[in-house]
Formats: sequence, structure tokens, C-alpha cells
Amino acid sequence: MTLIEPAADRQSTALAPDLRSLPDRAARAWTERMAVRPRADGTYAVTTESDSTYLVDITQQSCACPDNRIRGEHCKHLRRVAIEITARRVAPPGKDRATCDACGTVTFVGPDAPTPHLCGQCRLETGDIVRDRETGDRLVVTAVTDTLADDWTVEATGQTVADYDTNDGYPDDDIVVLATYLSAAVSETDPREYAFPLSRLRRAEDAELVGP
Repeated sequence: MTLIEPAADRQSTALAPDLRSLPDRAARAWTERMAVRPRADGTYAVTTESDSTYLVDITQQSCACPDNRIRGEHCKHLRRVAIEITARRVAPPGKDRATCDACGTVTFVGPDAPTPHLCGQCRLETGDIVRDRETGDRLVVTAVTDTLADDWTVEATGQTVADYDTNDGYPDDDIVVLATYLSAAVSETDPREYAFPLSRLRRAEDAELVGP
């Protein structure tokens, strides 16, 4: 698990899309250089090109700038915070930025979220029904570990999960998922667990879309 700490000295940057159809405040939110810094209370400090800093509360849709506080406008600072959250450059209130332990993409997690930290595409949870990409068999997830495939040794064979021939081609640094075969989970009181690299498994509903 790798949390991404918000830097206190973030450089100001410009984030510009096609501006032709944007209203003035939206265009300025994209093009002006601003530094957005998350604060511990869930608000954001936004420093502008003119070196002014305003406190933004995205949940209350409020900003300390005159454009919002006096004129009641949805100011460029509020817009910029929303842009940076959408771009995953800063976390939304109550979340931390982290790298997904499976694929390395940036994701958001709760402050006390257990490891491994997984993005929406990679996330599996205990009780999920998955399908083995190699055999097509359905399994029930019993645990998602934070141990890598080349560090998990299967006691019965002395091999790591990554060493198994059937796991050839899957990343050695995949996290290990424990699962039991669905048929055994239904019929047995103590079904055997098997260790798989995460990317070898796919959610059963996803598997149904593409067939066995």
C-alpha cells in the first residue's frame, strides 16, 4: 500500500481542455495557474496566480473569495478544486490518494481503509463470486491479502504462487487472493482454499458478459 501524501509545496499548474464553449469562470478555472492543497478538516487552500489564497469548502460549495462570498457566484476556485478531484490530483473530502496495489493507478481510500488498497476495477471483497480466467471455474473469494504472488509460498508444494506453471504470464507482483470453488463452498463444511494472483480472477458478472 502506498499512500500519496499531499505536498505542502505543490507547484502551480494549468489544466486546460478545449475552452471554446466554456463560460468565463470555467475557462479561468482550467487555464489559470493555481495550487490546490487539501487541509486536514476536509477543506482546500487554493493559491492563485496573484498569490492570493482562499479557503474552499467543496461540500458546502463555499469559498472565501469575494466572487463567491459577496456576489454568490460559483467561482473559479470552487471549480478548480472540482477539476483537480475529478483528475485525481487531490482527494475528495474524507479520502486519501493512494496507488492501487494491483495496477498502480491512482485511487481514493478512506483514512482507515484496510490494505490492500484497490481501485474500482481491481477491487474484490470476501464473498465475491469470481471466475478463473484459465479454467472458467467459479469461485468464492475468502480473503484478499496484501502479499505478493512471488512472496506467497504454498505449503503443500513449497512453490510460490508466481512459480506455478498455470500462473505463468500473470505479474509476479500481483497480490494474492484466496478463494474456494463455488461447488465446494456450497456442498462442504470446510472447503479448501486456493491462492490465486489477483489478475487471474475476474468478477463473475464480468465473466458472464464475455462467456467462459
